Amino acid sequence: MDMVKDDDFVLQLKDFSLAFKRDNTWHDVLHSINMSIKRGRITAIVGESGSGKSVTALSVMGLLDKKISKISNGEIVYNLESCKNFKDIREIRGKNVAMIFQDPMTALNPTMKCGKQVDEMLLNHCGKNKQEAKQQTLALFREVDLPDVERIYNSYPFELSGGQRQRVMIAMAVSCNPELLFADEPTTALDVVVQKKILALLADLQKKRNMSVVFISHDLELVENFADDIFVLYKGNIVESGKAKEIFSSPQHPYTKGLIASRPPVDYKPKRLLTVNDFLSGKATNVELQEKKEESVSKDKKVLLEVRNLDIDYIQKKNIFGKPVKINHVIRNMSFDVYDGETLGLIGLSGSGKSTIGKTIVQLLKQSDGDIIYKGKSLSKLSKQERREIKKHIQIVFQDPYSSLNPLKTVGQCITEVMRNFEILNKKEELKHRTLELLSQVGLDEDFYDRYPHQLSGGQRQRVVLARTLCLSPKLIICDESVSALDVSVQAQVLNLLNDLKRRYNFTYIFISHDMRVVKYMSDRIVVLNKDGYQIIESIDKITGDIDSFLQ
Repeated sequence: MDMVKDDDFVLQLKDFSLAFKRDNTWHDVLHSINMSIKRGRITAIVGESGSGKSVTALSVMGLLDKKISKISNGEIVYNLESCKNFKDIREIRGKNVAMIFQDPMTALNPTMKCGKQVDEMLLNHCGKNKQEAKQQTLALFREVDLPDVERIYNSYPFELSGGQRQRVMIAMAVSCNPELLFADEPTTALDVVVQKKILALLADLQKKRNMSVVFISHDLELVENFADDIFVLYKGNIVESGKAKEIFSSPQHPYTKGLIASRPPVDYKPKRLLTVNDFLSGKATNVELQEKKEESVSKDKKVLLEVRNLDIDYIQKKNIFGKPVKINHVIRNMSFDVYDGETLGLIGLSGSGKSTIGKTIVQLLKQSDGDIIYKGKSLSKLSKQERREIKKHIQIVFQDPYSSLNPLKTVGQCITEVMRNFEILNKKEELKHRTLELLSQVGLDEDFYDRYPHQLSGGQRQRVVLARTLCLSPKLIICDESVSALDVSVQAQVLNLLNDLKRRYNFTYIFISHDMRVVKYMSDRIVVLNKDGYQIIESIDKITGDIDSFLQ
């Protein structure tokens, strides 16, 4: 066994405990963490939301508010030197230790051009003048494979794609050639192909610059071929650690086993997905793993929704007379049917038009040409009253449940107002009784009735949105990236819930995602949006090998 010395580590957390202040009382969120980050290696910290991954990084960076947080025990050691307070940490932040945040849109300043934001790092930390800073920024943009670097330099964050914004963030983080780089969920909101490109870019930069990288993620599968070492966090405790190959080949803790098993399998479709709770409670068995999902919906069933020769355009620019002079053709001549009682998957890369199709079906957007027919009725030819009525039958569940709920209203108010608006029930007692029934059906007890959205976890908020959807008794539900922002274990719970609700109410789903593994598990048939237009896969068993190839 190789001997490891303290100077082999760029960062060490020794018996490190972190506390947050709530109701004038300090509560530990990290409990006696011992973590050593080796030089020149990629270390992953994995766990669910709330496990303590991000606050570990933020405490090292000195980005936590001292009024509500404190180190309650232990110490942070950087290059053998103890950082006894936040002031010491700020002296190394940016130049020696840098961070890539999860959401580049909120991390970047929306009022500053991207190039100027990177220039600022070089001016403040590296002693460059303005001309030198600009030239180095352009060189960094080339290094992270951004196209047309002059345009990117002079663009605001909102003018770039998600992948481009993330590359700008990476360029900013590595601009001062840091010794240690934290990457906090840098690929969560990106499609699978862009994810791989960002991971490959980070691995290449780490190797060329010999950086130590701490990669934070809730997805063990994502880091399997990326990380050298792994620390698994659960409720503020390290439950397992070691080399990545050893963790994946022989996980020891039930929580680690649950994280690995929560992702839908590639080679078969179980009736239910296993969750972390199944492993922690000892309920997970090989028998459950081998249960097969029900047979796919037969094409003999009647057609519920018809999409015929659909064209969808976005007008990007108009002339002084109001006529469009620049049009983005998003969808061209698309046709498909949705059968009663099936789940139709709709998959593609970011920007391929998946969400646009979903929004057009629920008439939030208008098609440029073609027709959408529900139960024999053209949606574009409905009267105002008929359009209102059809909203009861076709509902959409959006990606971000937090922005889908009114933050000023309780869970009960968010659900009851929908029933009032559609005159389903009117009496206060009836509305509350029905709302509590709906919450129970999505696995939430009556205590949630008076809670506000900010008091709920991501999975709980998504369950509330589903309860609100159920109150209208819809026939067709469009799930637009409805699980992509959730932890893998919570994702498994919501996918199981969607299938349970489908069996109970005979729902029909259009399931939109950029994750082929999830869509393959959920769907009877799949529509793939790719560079050649679209492709309908009638038998999902045909999807084998490299699932990303269908998206190219």
